[in-house]
Amino acid sequence: MGDLVLLETEIKPVMTRLVEGGLDITAVHNHLLRANPATFYMHVGGHGDPAKMAVAIRTALSESKTPLAPPTPPAAAPAIGLDTVQLDQIIGGKGQANGGVYQFAVVRRDAVTENAMTLAPAGPLGLATGIGFQPTGNGKAAITGDFVLTADEVNPVIRALRDNGIEVTALHSHMLDEQPRLYFMHFWANDDAIKLAKGLRAALDKMANAKS
Repeated sequence: MGDLVLLETEIKPVMTRLVEGGLDITAVHNHLLRANPATFYMHVGGHGDPAKMAVAIRTALSESKTPLAPPTPPAAAPAIGLDTVQLDQIIGGKGQANGGVYQFAVVRRDAVTENAMTLAPAGPLGLATGIGFQPTGNGKAAITGDFVLTADEVNPVIRALRDNGIEVTALHSHMLDEQPRLYFMHFWANDDAIKLAKGLRAALDKMANAKS
């Protein structure tokens, strides 16, 4: 399972190849607002021979402008330039630097299953709340990611984010048969990093997350 990042004109040809390859399409939607060019996320699922599924995905991506060659590693990792110790304390876990973005994965307390199979590990399978801080100068950061929520958590988290100046940019499903049913809420803001971390913490407190 996972998602492909596509331009609008790439959706139809990529979907056609995925379907021909026997993979399931589980969602197509935006994650961000005002992106230029506009990007869409096609969530896919499958179960079977891993090599055949890899070929199907590679064939589908060849219909897009997705670069398929390994990326050239930067000479040096960009500096984060944020108080990551304080961010860790507020969010309640240890973040990781990745390409100049400081990232968190907050795992839900209860297991998630699909077709009677427990989906684990949660983070790599997209079932952990993902939060990224990208420095924008003078202690500020742009934040984005998605909260992984049950239905009763959706509106309390929306209110917590909006009360703290964080924009909700999308709300939707990513899968078809998971239990409990989950909703993915994407967000965006660019402000003082510590202020935003406290707003995110207020939203996390409205959810049933595992203790770090």
